Amino acid sequence: MCFCFFFFCLLLRAKPAAYRRSQARGPIRAAAAGLGHSHSNVGSKPHLRPTPQLTRESGRKVQSGNINAAKTIADIIRTCLGPKSMMKMLLDPMGGIVMTNDGNAILREIQVQHPAAKSMIEISRTQDEEVGDGTTSVIILAGEMLSVAEHFLEQQMHPTVVISAYRKALDDMISTLKKISTPVDTNNRDMMLNIINSSITTKVISRWSSLACNIALDAVKTVQFEENGRKEIDIKKYARVEKTDIEITREEDFTRILQMEEEYIQQLCEDIIHLKPDVVITEKGISDLAQHYLMRANITAIRRVRKTDNNRIARACGARIVSRPEELREEDIGTGAGLLEIKKIGDEYFTFITECKDPKACTILLRGASKEILSEVERNLQDAMQVCRNVLLDPQLVPGGGASEMAVAHALTEKSKAMTGVEQWPYRAVAQALEVIPRTLIQNCGASTIRLLTSLRAKHTQENCETWGVNGETGTLVDMKELGIWEPLAVKLQTYKTAVETAVLLLRIDDIVSGHKKKGDDQSRQGGAPDAGQE
Repeated sequence: MCFCFFFFCLLLRAKPAAYRRSQARGPIRAAAAGLGHSHSNVGSKPHLRPTPQLTRESGRKVQSGNINAAKTIADIIRTCLGPKSMMKMLLDPMGGIVMTNDGNAILREIQVQHPAAKSMIEISRTQDEEVGDGTTSVIILAGEMLSVAEHFLEQQMHPTVVISAYRKALDDMISTLKKISTPVDTNNRDMMLNIINSSITTKVISRWSSLACNIALDAVKTVQFEENGRKEIDIKKYARVEKTDIEITREEDFTRILQMEEEYIQQLCEDIIHLKPDVVITEKGISDLAQHYLMRANITAIRRVRKTDNNRIARACGARIVSRPEELREEDIGTGAGLLEIKKIGDEYFTFITECKDPKACTILLRGASKEILSEVERNLQDAMQVCRNVLLDPQLVPGGGASEMAVAHALTEKSKAMTGVEQWPYRAVAQALEVIPRTLIQNCGASTIRLLTSLRAKHTQENCETWGVNGETGTLVDMKELGIWEPLAVKLQTYKTAVETAVLLLRIDDIVSGHKKKGDDQSRQGGAPDAGQE
């Protein structure tokens, strides 16, 4: 053994100094990382050192943190529910002001760090994209679902039991909603206007509800398209809302054109003039020379039109968009437009294409005193159009004013009495959580919460009282059928599904691991290598 050790030392001396230093640091590094053994205690177990940038939370602490984050987000917009709702004023980083009571618009401007809070904000965006309404209700309901689950977690009930009860409750909620829903005739204009009016009574635009409801209904029916028995209503593409404070910038026209370019432009114009159109609309620019040729042929040209606007114009007048002029054919020309006129509104010029034979696209022009009011009216009008779209696609209605929630809560409470085992308690808690909607409506209009909610519970125990709810204006109990407050079934179903699924998702989380990588980590590892060997 002595001879071998001496020979190894000779080999070390024969190597360069850098090699000896790296060999000397090797075992020490391994020991520092928990992968080597010290000479003093050969039988000791290896140990792991946690990364300094890694933080971890687990167990009850994580569940409690997620629930508190969800409740905080729900509390932010709780006062934005109902016709007597309050508005929020938000300042963005650029100094702009947003004044709104729309749940999605508020949460979109809020910056949060907690992952559960981010999930809550995400469900508001999902609700807005899917059905366009109920963004405030879904946040409040999801927060309450998690709040009532906290009591069971404190009693050491396993989250899986709570989740199973929530899923059963969701199935029964959906079936109960479908039972109390009523069909609607979408050809009845008065009924459709009444439904749209119910959705905008909580908005700023409610002062002009009659005008807004008619605009929303006409716009949605204009863009409605049915093919092979399938309805298509694409509001985002074909029903555009324009505001007069939008600035339209135009690039300067080309001033110098070579002879080759002149010949090419002349050929392009001749291909267009050959078909004898009245108006040419393009997404690109039009040079002075091309304008000259088209003007001589008595053809009006409109340039730099957005692609989305171009699609709507083509759909309105029956034209087809062509990429190259030489590919133009007679059937590509739209003949459905009646009148083209250009008007100056404020400081801007707008082009109007009206008197179309069978338009499938439209533009809604808003004029207002300030950008803030215009933006809020635009959001309200979008909600109204989405409600109209939902009813046309699925003509089923449920009563509003918290009546649906109380009817579903009563059905769940009655069914829980026949259940056995521990699942009956979280199942019954879902019914308790649903009451947050009528309770919030009562609170926001300043009425007595306990007295009214108790009376509403008693009312729903009677037969044929499923349509009784809270009048958000006066704070009294009324029959929603007589008051004319209805909501689309599609909106209510999406609200319940999203709220319960979000609660289930957050309850399943029992561990949060977050790692933050610092900018100087790599440099410190390289520069600090000699120091690491001295640990």
